[in-house]
Amino acid sequence: ETKRPIFGFPNGQPELVDWIGQKKLIDAATKAKKDVHVVLCGSMGGTNPDNSLNNLGKITKSDGSVTGGDILKWKRKSEVYLINESGCPYTIVHPGGLLNEPGNERELCLGVDDKISGTSNNSVPREDVANVMIAALEDESYRGRSFDLVSKPVGDGVRTKDYGKLLKSLDGKNSDYSLGEIA
Repeated sequence: ETKRPIFGFPNGQPELVDWIGQKKLIDAATKAKKDVHVVLCGSMGGTNPDNSLNNLGKITKSDGSVTGGDILKWKRKSEVYLINESGCPYTIVHPGGLLNEPGNERELCLGVDDKISGTSNNSVPREDVANVMIAALEDESYRGRSFDLVSKPVGDGVRTKDYGKLLKSLDGKNSDYSLGEIA
């Protein structure tokens, strides 16, 4: 027996939370018919179906079948639904690994499809993710966009203050949902 921790989802498997729950929120926004701008927080790693995050919460039953897990695949399913089915203006942010560290201290970097130039770092403070999501609500140029977000380590680069300029660094690119797998 290993001493490795067992990870799971005590309040609902990814299918329930990241697909069914998200779909209900998207449907409610669509029903409101008030030009509701949906800003969704996804996760980097979705272009790789073998990403280790997809293994969290998987359960092998006695008959050998596997249930649960696939968090990135379920997240992508809700994102595709938002983009293709809802008709709502949207912004989808895929942060890298989330840090419990102060925000507003780093240079932020954007990319798409799990590729971000300018840094080898793949994490970002939660506060910085929230700031980008707020910027998406305040800046019309964020509508119809889907991208990845990480930060440079503190002290590397110039602290991000201009979120409009940050978005322009993508040169119009958006995430490609034909990559990876969708649940």
